[in-house]
Amino acid sequence: MNDAGRRHIGTAERRHRLALRQRLAGAARAGSPEEIADSLVALHGTDPAAVHLAVGARLADATKTVGETERALYEDGALVRMHGMRHTVFVFPTGLTAVVHASTGRTVAARERARLLKNMAAAGAPDAAWLTEVEESALAALARRGQATAAELARDEPRLKEQYVYAAGKSYEGVHTVSTQLLRVLGVEGKVVRGRPLGSWTSSQFRWAPAPDHPELDPGEAQAELLRRWLTACGPATEDDLKWWTGWRVTEVRRALTAIGAEAVSLDEGTGYVVSGDTGPVAGPAEPWAALLPALDPTAMGWQQRDWYLAPELRPMLFDRSGNVGPTVWWNGRVVGGWAQRADGEIVWRILDDEGLGREAESAIAAEAERLASWVGTARITPRFRTPLERELSA
Repeated sequence: MNDAGRRHIGTAERRHRLALRQRLAGAARAGSPEEIADSLVALHGTDPAAVHLAVGARLADATKTVGETERALYEDGALVRMHGMRHTVFVFPTGLTAVVHASTGRTVAARERARLLKNMAAAGAPDAAWLTEVEESALAALARRGQATAAELARDEPRLKEQYVYAAGKSYEGVHTVSTQLLRVLGVEGKVVRGRPLGSWTSSQFRWAPAPDHPELDPGEAQAELLRRWLTACGPATEDDLKWWTGWRVTEVRRALTAIGAEAVSLDEGTGYVVSGDTGPVAGPAEPWAALLPALDPTAMGWQQRDWYLAPELRPMLFDRSGNVGPTVWWNGRVVGGWAQRADGEIVWRILDDEGLGREAESAIAAEAERLASWVGTARITPRFRTPLERELSA
């Protein structure tokens, strides 16, 4: 206990929790993509390949990664790719759609629609009534088709092809197409989601699909539920972690913490929070473990304060300038290096932090690289946001 009477959860125990609750230790691996998504709450979905790679790292039978993930996303509808926290695309369990939309989507959606109308008005484009007509027509066409690309929808609703100049006269002036901007807003509003892509599982050429039906929830209740789920998977976490991950104001974070009866604990960084009843000690996995996680993996990107699993001196090589993490190599709960795929398909990796590593660690990491290569097969993976080490290794 610390001076405030709170239990202290140190770095070693936080890594134990990460190994088990993030499904990374060998014995903690899951049997399906649905189980993984439910455990982690959300998988980063901006990079299509990253979703499959994140699942493959946690699936007991990695050979089923592509087929099972595509089944869950595009056949059974158990998972859905949609906008969520911080205006980022994630893959969620479909049952969480209403919670995500009410807790984070509505506020962002109102802002994004207002911005679109403002930009169109500044460019002399048609007004809000015109945009509403186009929107209703496009949604009707999407309902008829089931799923479609923006180009396919534009054949049904030609006004989607109209363009307008954004920020005329500015250094960042550009030409925007109505379809691109409108579908983006409809995604944030929870009216459309990303469907099956054209091409393979690594393709970023997505079709659009109608969003699954969901009830409209009270925002405060939805925020409490989302925070409860995330803290169960990722606790303990600080207020700064929670504010960063959700994109909420600090007042919203504190209100949700109170609503779920979160318990305060002591961390090396200060005060942290866990869900009620989760202050007890957590033993680590029975066996040491290694993992190769993809760019934008939800574990690597899960917390704003990362020193307990990622040494600050490693960040320049593993992150891009916008703060997106690249492919990482893990050993027993901490990042020790990075990996990449070369043009011939070889998975290569490099240790950047060898403190405490020995022959066992190197053998385990090499085995994970072979495991990854075995199910990736002939696919070629280039992260959407490239980092210095990934570029160097892939070359």
